[in-house]
Amino acid sequence: MTDRPKPPSEPFDASHPLIVFDGVCVFCSGFVRMVVRLDRKARFRFATAQSQLGEALFRKYDLPTDSYETNLALVGGVPFIRLDSFVAVMAELGWPWRVARVLLLLPRPLRDWLYDRIAKNRHALFGRKDSCDVPPAGLRDRLIG
Repeated sequence: MTDRPKPPSEPFDASHPLIVFDGVCVFCSGFVRMVVRLDRKARFRFATAQSQLGEALFRKYDLPTDSYETNLALVGGVPFIRLDSFVAVMAELGWPWRVARVLLLLPRPLRDWLYDRIAKNRHALFGRKDSCDVPPAGLRDRLIG
């Protein structure tokens, strides 16, 4: 018998963009806090990669579940990873943040290389928590899974 998580019992509302992030990564959690501040319409929802929903979504999109070196953004039902995830999220936040689309002019191998440098070193550069934080009030109602 396998220890795979069961699919989420309640599907999330796909009309809201969703960010699945490493809940013990200081850098990743900081990105989520930034999105919460900038998302004035409170459209984004969030799940940690360590949650049942997060792990199920990582498996669904063939992402490793033993190390969370990318976040996953689902925007309009479309999955985005690596730097493309960042660009998709920023574009959803509207002006002036959608200017991040200029990063898509970089060739994919360069975008992936840049993202991987940060992802592989994020704990050394920014730190790591022993467990996921208790979310602040602005995030608590938007955290699913």
